[in-house]
Amino acid sequence: MRPLFLRLAWGGVAGTVAMTLMMLLVAPMMGVHMDIAASIAMMLHVPWIAGLSVHFALGILIFPTIYGYMLRSRLPGSPIARGIIWGGILWLMLEAFGMPMMGKGFFGVNGPGMMGAVAALLAHLVYGTLLGWVAEPRQNVSLEAII
Repeated sequence: MRPLFLRLAWGGVAGTVAMTLMMLLVAPMMGVHMDIAASIAMMLHVPWIAGLSVHFALGILIFPTIYGYMLRSRLPGSPIARGIIWGGILWLMLEAFGMPMMGKGFFGVNGPGMMGAVAALLAHLVYGTLLGWVAEPRQNVSLEAII
């Protein structure tokens, strides 16, 4: 069994990569341009690569650590359900606090609008699903318990 932190980090990698790919490939199909690295970079007044680094640091280290050590045992349901709940919480925090800090308004009203909020919700739910699934130790979990 891997230590919890490593499972969380690998879950964060899986979720962050999937989420980033969704922003690059799926969001445009919904008519939404999403460049989280550019948004973070603009908010922090740093280069694009620094924004991308912050995005990956949050998704791989910070958010999985908070989930794993503070919330995972307190949230109800299966590992995937707990991950989905965490993804939903992160999405609400983005829309209520992050978007206004980036100058795009509450729920992106001055930016990508409702379609952007829906695209971000889908991406965060995928992130949470993968985080919850990958972070759960396999030896004690049957497939039925994960789903």
